[in-house]
Amino acid sequence: MANQAETAKPSVSADQGSLLHTIANLWAYMWPAQRPDLKRRVLYALAALLVAKAASSLAPFAYKAIIDSLGVAEADQTLVLGIAMPLLMVAAYALATVMDSGFSQLRDVLFARVGQNAVRTLAYQTFTHLHQLSLRYHLQRRTGGLSRVIERGIKGIEVIVRFTMLNTAPTLVEFLVVGIIFVTMFGISYLGVLIVTIWAYIWFTIRASNWRIGIRRKMNESDTEANSKAIDSLLNFETVKYFGNEKMEAERFDQSMAQYESATVSMWSSLGILNFGQAIIFWTGTAIIGIMAAMGVLNGNLTVGDYVLIMAFLMQIYRPLNMIGFVYREIRQGLADIEEMFKLLDQTPEIVDGPNAQPLAISGPVIRFENVSFHYDADRPILHDVSFEVPAGKTVAVVGPSGAGKSTISRLIYRFYDVTGGKVTIDGQDVRDVTQESLRAAIGMVPQDTVLFNETIAYNINYGRPGAHADEVEQAAKMAQIGDFIATLPKGFDTMVGERGLKLSGGEKQRVAIARTILKAPPILILDEATSALDTQTERDIQSALDAVSKGRTTLVIAHRLSTVINADEIIVLKAGRIVERGNHRNLLGQDGLYAEMWQRQLEVTQAEEKLRETRENDDEGYVIADRPAAE
Repeated sequence: MANQAETAKPSVSADQGSLLHTIANLWAYMWPAQRPDLKRRVLYALAALLVAKAASSLAPFAYKAIIDSLGVAEADQTLVLGIAMPLLMVAAYALATVMDSGFSQLRDVLFARVGQNAVRTLAYQTFTHLHQLSLRYHLQRRTGGLSRVIERGIKGIEVIVRFTMLNTAPTLVEFLVVGIIFVTMFGISYLGVLIVTIWAYIWFTIRASNWRIGIRRKMNESDTEANSKAIDSLLNFETVKYFGNEKMEAERFDQSMAQYESATVSMWSSLGILNFGQAIIFWTGTAIIGIMAAMGVLNGNLTVGDYVLIMAFLMQIYRPLNMIGFVYREIRQGLADIEEMFKLLDQTPEIVDGPNAQPLAISGPVIRFENVSFHYDADRPILHDVSFEVPAGKTVAVVGPSGAGKSTISRLIYRFYDVTGGKVTIDGQDVRDVTQESLRAAIGMVPQDTVLFNETIAYNINYGRPGAHADEVEQAAKMAQIGDFIATLPKGFDTMVGERGLKLSGGEKQRVAIARTILKAPPILILDEATSALDTQTERDIQSALDAVSKGRTTLVIAHRLSTVINADEIIVLKAGRIVERGNHRNLLGQDGLYAEMWQRQLEVTQAEEKLRETRENDDEGYVIADRPAAE
């Protein structure tokens, strides 16, 4: 399928063989092409780091000079050699140490904006890409797990960008400098032991870190699973309460957290093994070089200052050597964290604008289905050779039993999916040949299940046309017959509607959706079972608002309740994805077919509901009368 992730060569992977390939693909975040100011910051940060490395390399020489000058001071009590020289060397050592620390901090300050820009850029790209993916993808995703993947990914990218740019290359330079000093001042044997120590340290670090990647992935999977279950349970809070399944939900969550706990313990245990192994290798090499240097002092080949210099360099090299291990470990873990997010970015959007796509030109508009066939899966066809037209300014309704393919029609007009046969046109333009932005800008939708943003009523209405004036929002609310209700609220239009609009009733949410569509003022209107989830009385109240909205617009009504479409210019009856009847309400009743059968069934249900409502009202009235005191 077009919407499946590319698996042949993912852009980011934590596997060992793809490390350089992955770093190359992340280069754009480390060296942003359109930001010369950030490139300058990277260069300044590297310059600061080189100064810090130079200062740190000079510090051991000052330390050696202190030791040697103190030895001279015992034999020479003159002011220059006996007192001034040691003090100057101490000052030099302090200055070098301060410069090392100061320029290292300056490096971090300079690079902070680069790292955060990388995080922001990746987060923006991911968010944008998610909205470009098809409806098919979003129907399959798990919101909680997806949010966790993104959260880990944007943190991982900062780690990788920072450590790759600011630690790896300069550390290798420092190894080279120390190696040159060792071979020049102390001979090839010292360099040989140093090289073997560094090689063994890096080899062990790479092997152990690669082993830990599997543990990290397992930990991430457990974390994603636990978060998915938690979010899913909270989103279905009322359902959990209805069935009293709080304990079951808690146990499901705890099972996932138990797996996360086990994986995390394994992660920390493996880190302990890694750190201990690194320590054994480094301090074994340090002990060997220390013994060699001590023998050199005893033999008179080295001074005490030389011994101090060698040990100072070893102590100093431990920091970048440990940093190399830390950097490799963090990059590996960072890659494990971000590979899932980059798999998401590697997903190819199923629906894209064609290379020559033009904005939709509206003249009517006239919607036409021409021999349209469609299936979500090849073995499950939904629509079969469907043809009909919605004339400009007219209302056409599509009805039929559940599973007939009614809602699929609206999704094809919106181009959430592409037809698998035939074509859908608006004013003669195939929807596949116009830009998605212009297509959807021309269509207004009032869906069956209205989900609102956890914002104010004003925000949710204004969503139809961001930037609309407050007076226009109020007018839209009035036309949707919700203005009087909003006026009764203490905060009016500033009232928060709650997550998914749960603080409002079904009818109130539908009116907000209608107001939102009125504010958008689209030439094409789709009502996708907009009242099927409402009671009969609320449906009647809202239907008048819908009639006002659709007046003069090209309107397609997807209906479950036939009472909402009796005034449609044409009614199309679908069954199993095929058009089996068409005509107006009166004609279809006269045909005595599927539509007439559905109408009779719904009429009986409506009459039963009316009778039940009247019975309840009479019962309530009887109770009230019985409770009244006798008239005096």
